[in-house]
Amino acid sequence: MRIALWQMNPTVGDVRGNAEKILQGISWARAQRADLVVFPELSLVGYPPRDLLFREEMLRAVEEVLEEEIRPASQGIGVLLGAPVREEGKLYNSALLFFAGKLCARQDKTLLPNYDIFDEVRYFRSAKERKVVTFFGERLGLTICEDIWNDKDFWSRPRYDLDPLEDLFTQGATLLVNISASPYHFGKKRLRASMLSHIAQKYTCPLVYVNQVGGNDELVFDGSSLVLDAAGGIVWEGKSFAEDCTVIDTEGSLQAKNPSQVCEGIEEVYQALLLGIRDYFRKTGFKKALVGLSGGIDSSVVAALATFALGAENVTGVGMPSFYSSKESLEDAQALAEHLGIEFRVIPIGEIFSAYLRVLNPSGTPLVDLAEENLQARIRGSILMFISNREGYLVLSTGNKSELAMGYCTLYGDMSGGLDVLADVPKTTVYELARYINREREIIPRRVLVKAPSAELRPHQRDEDVLPPYGVLDPILKAYIEDNLSPEDIAALGFDEVVVKEVIRRVDQAEYKRRQAAPGLRVTTKAFGVGRRMPIAWKKGWE
Repeated sequence: MRIALWQMNPTVGDVRGNAEKILQGISWARAQRADLVVFPELSLVGYPPRDLLFREEMLRAVEEVLEEEIRPASQGIGVLLGAPVREEGKLYNSALLFFAGKLCARQDKTLLPNYDIFDEVRYFRSAKERKVVTFFGERLGLTICEDIWNDKDFWSRPRYDLDPLEDLFTQGATLLVNISASPYHFGKKRLRASMLSHIAQKYTCPLVYVNQVGGNDELVFDGSSLVLDAAGGIVWEGKSFAEDCTVIDTEGSLQAKNPSQVCEGIEEVYQALLLGIRDYFRKTGFKKALVGLSGGIDSSVVAALATFALGAENVTGVGMPSFYSSKESLEDAQALAEHLGIEFRVIPIGEIFSAYLRVLNPSGTPLVDLAEENLQARIRGSILMFISNREGYLVLSTGNKSELAMGYCTLYGDMSGGLDVLADVPKTTVYELARYINREREIIPRRVLVKAPSAELRPHQRDEDVLPPYGVLDPILKAYIEDNLSPEDIAALGFDEVVVKEVIRRVDQAEYKRRQAAPGLRVTTKAFGVGRRMPIAWKKGWE
């Protein structure tokens, strides 16, 4: 059987637009003489559709498109796609197989993830049964994303009591097909490939895995679809962070010609952020990005990423020096803009800041305290939002994960914006990204990479005045936020217990700030926002 894989980038809710992509894939596969074309999970509505699944008009549109467009297009070719399906008042996340103008098989998703960024139990019911489907001489084991993530021999602690694969292979499946919407985080590609290879080897069965690609709000989907032979070797690997397609032939037996090892590095984080920015703008309708350029590492990296994602003509940087801004910082911001080829404006905030100080300090003597430091950030945020309102820009905020974790950011100031590109990127990784951006030529001025990080809101200020060194802070944050370790467990890794407890105290205290932050692109195993739902008002009552 000739099977076409169509790794597509759907837009959430755009049933008609996604259907056009699917029909294009069907036409292409037919031209390639494919017997079956496979699309990702929920490809007709995009993933995750969230509470759009409660909208009657969307579900009705899905039913109309399936009946009037997809079903007739299956003449002479099998079409396997993902869509929400209603039955007796219940909703299922389904894989639908059309052929010869008919729906010839439907397999609902069995394992509904309800952790981290997933919330499928809120919307769907689990499959009642699992059945192998005979098609073109193959016995297809149809699965949907999470259904293959529960092998008890691969995972030390499986999440579910049931393993759908055991059912399917008991029934004699000869080819496993998984349609997926598996979001990216660093390390996910390697983990996924290792797991799929294990399954193929365990059951001595070829495996076809088709994943969604694209950015949907905070989530980025990497694609990286795979075809594996019965020995677990990779026959074909789809592009990462881009749409892709291929045709494979199961005639005889699939065999990996050049077994490859899936590798990951800072390039994948870079590509994920580019795709996340690009799709966030494209799918929300914005065209132009605005970035406040301080001459620091974070704003430099954000401006560079925005430029590479959207084009230099669609990015504008704004330098807003105050009394405390160094001459070198403004020079570095100017040099960065020139290297990127973006528009650069300079709007000094000294006069505005002085006016505030006169009004807010009746004694006439500025206190140079935290309130005045944050006032500068809020003036800058107001300027950026003014330009955004007047000229139609989307402001990109520049706070990184380390700062957001510690509350080292200003509400209505540097947190202003419609998207925080670095919200899930620790400070140490920001420097890695900067070095990667400069891999071929100097884009971010070298001085930006070597000077001590500073908010420049008071004389001689350095981040390390109030934060541990980032080389110490970031591993503690990862242990607490991503690995969910206790203070005692983190200290046992070799960190000072007093420092650990203070870091954790500040992380917990800053939750109210993060709740008001712009959405951020997820690139680690645990991002702030939809995947980490902590209360704001709470007390640690177990000590």
